[in-house]
Amino acid sequence: MGEMECVVQVSNRLDNMVDTSTEAEQWKKRSIYRVPTCVTDLNKKAYKPQAVSFGPYHHGEEHLQTMEDHKRRALLHFFKRSDKPIKLLVESLAEVVQDLKDSYDLLDPAWQKDTSAFLQLMIVDGCFMLEILRTATHTLDDYDPNDPIFSDHGRLYIMPYVRRDMLMLENQLPMLVLDKLLAVESDKAKDPELINKLILKFFTTSSPEAGMGKCLHVLDVYRKSLLQEGPGRKPRHHKTRSRADNERGEEIIRSATELDEAGIRMKKSRTQSLKDISFKGGVLKLPVIVVDDTTESMFLNLIAFERLHVGAGNEVTSFIFFMDNIIDNAKDVSLLHSRGIIQSALGSDKAVAKLFNSLSKDITLDPDGPLYGVHKKVNDYCRKSWNEWRANLIHTYFRNPWAILSLIAAAFLFALTIAQTVFTIYPYYHPSGDSSSSPSDSLQPKRTPSHH
Repeated sequence: MGEMECVVQVSNRLDNMVDTSTEAEQWKKRSIYRVPTCVTDLNKKAYKPQAVSFGPYHHGEEHLQTMEDHKRRALLHFFKRSDKPIKLLVESLAEVVQDLKDSYDLLDPAWQKDTSAFLQLMIVDGCFMLEILRTATHTLDDYDPNDPIFSDHGRLYIMPYVRRDMLMLENQLPMLVLDKLLAVESDKAKDPELINKLILKFFTTSSPEAGMGKCLHVLDVYRKSLLQEGPGRKPRHHKTRSRADNERGEEIIRSATELDEAGIRMKKSRTQSLKDISFKGGVLKLPVIVVDDTTESMFLNLIAFERLHVGAGNEVTSFIFFMDNIIDNAKDVSLLHSRGIIQSALGSDKAVAKLFNSLSKDITLDPDGPLYGVHKKVNDYCRKSWNEWRANLIHTYFRNPWAILSLIAAAFLFALTIAQTVFTIYPYYHPSGDSSSSPSDSLQPKRTPSHH
């Protein structure tokens, strides 16, 4: 009987199974994901919001309840300032509510069934997010100077935590929510890049050098900003690995200290794009990276997004993999810091090295990724006989002052030994008839007597 029930269940599922094209459309709508347990177990705090929740995944968690009152207060400020009826916004979002639900992977069935509660969540969280983003523009003048969130005090003490939480993959809102809010507020927004500019102004001091196009959510906007190389630079095209390359195995680059010993100079790239890594003529160029308390969480969530979202790319993952390879310990960090490539606010080079080493755990790198060519060029350069000899010499004799002094002393003694040997054997090959004659006399040519 049990076997027949199983057969019936599978048959029913087959009958209700959507066709391939419909299934593909559903996957395309996914952009916000729950991070798998196998990933979060390595660093649970990096993926869980600490100050505020956005969206359904962490809504209602006890430690985030304090911010819910501030959300509702921001909602009232938003609608009072826009002077638009809330019904207009509800109708606008109701038209796309299924698309909003489809943006979330593994959405709880309770949210799927209760569309009214889901719409309310999108409106409240969306308005709060917009108000938060606008604090960077200093245009909000309807909040009290003593407001705990939207005042100078809030910008200094609360916003750093909110900013970190807004870059967590599980804590995203679909960009469609913010677009609809702006459209209702301004009677159809004119600038399609307005929301992207707002987001970047909140997270960075620079504005986008070129249009970023359609983005999925705040994390996606931030990721694209890290990869922008500027309008005047052509995108790089990496070569696909050949069969011979695959047979040689993975190209793992050496540490920064070892590269320096091999004669490779490290310089800052022209841009801060994470893709702007190149190697030419013995010079490895790397983008400047600022490391602080939020760096770990930010990179881990960007890596998770690239891992889970098909078609996102793997540029951030490749960058972290590359940096982990060239950073083994505090000496490597110190070298990169001296070249202006790493700017750290963590307090010690050892902490920075530990950070990069932890970021690359369980990373799966695309073997045809954009940085493979750089790996190969650097390793080919290091394998040249002269560079290997130079690296071995520096590694063996120039690592500390005592080794250098020993080498100098050995060279000096060797020179003295040669000089002593020369002075010992010189008289044997150049005997002098008159011991009193000077060496200069013996060098004078002898005259043949003339016959008259």
